Amino acid sequence: MTKKNNVFSLAGKKGLILGLANESSIAWGCTQLAHQMGAELVVSCLNDKARRFVEPLTDPLEVDLVSCNVEQDGELEALVAHAAQRLGRLDFVIHSIAWAPLEDLHGQVIDSSRKGFSRAMEVSCHSFAELAKLCVPHMSAGGSLLSMTYLGAEEAVPHYGLMGPVKAALESMVRYMALELGPQGIRVHAVSPGPILTRAASGIASFDELMANAVLKAPLKRLVTLEEIAQLSAFLCCDASSGMTGQTIYVDGGCHAVA
Repeated sequence: MTKKNNVFSLAGKKGLILGLANESSIAWGCTQLAHQMGAELVVSCLNDKARRFVEPLTDPLEVDLVSCNVEQDGELEALVAHAAQRLGRLDFVIHSIAWAPLEDLHGQVIDSSRKGFSRAMEVSCHSFAELAKLCVPHMSAGGSLLSMTYLGAEEAVPHYGLMGPVKAALESMVRYMALELGPQGIRVHAVSPGPILTRAASGIASFDELMANAVLKAPLKRLVTLEEIAQLSAFLCCDASSGMTGQTIYVDGGCHAVA
């Protein structure tokens, strides 16, 4: 075999990570590890309010931070344009944003409003397709696109409600994007962590109960950590995963495998 560079490294890679909110964000875990592994990054937070919580995290790393609300016309385009100009190209993109109106999230799926369902789908699902369309021209050498999902996309999880169908759509979209972008050397995956107390998750009713049930069900008998989610994400962004695409990959202590 010919000698190769370290395929488990992100050294020299250029990445864009969306969805930093605070130190508990999955996006922050991914940012920390990608930076440690040598990647050059542009990261985003929602708005100026979120920036106050995020800047103390990103400033010591000298990571470029940009505000981006995907519901606002032009902001996603501006983010990608800034990242492409700042980095020169993109090798990986991590989409870690999800949202639904609380009145729709806390109710039954059959009671969800048309507007609330549409907004949840726009922010949590379709924005990944929009992001990919904008990023692909800057990924001429191929690379990875990741989004975050949850077991509630595959199973009906109590209290997950509206986000279940939305995440199911996201996982399906990942497969179609993998089919469409594979010939360009671009790999697409959904990472499915077990429940972890992020800002987005805190909006789900009875989330403490959901986490407790996950501990009981998981073969590992514990919750996963931000570091473990970031490690899987980093693997999918580095060259070691070059033969993989179109998958939903779980990092949930084995919950998905147990009836």
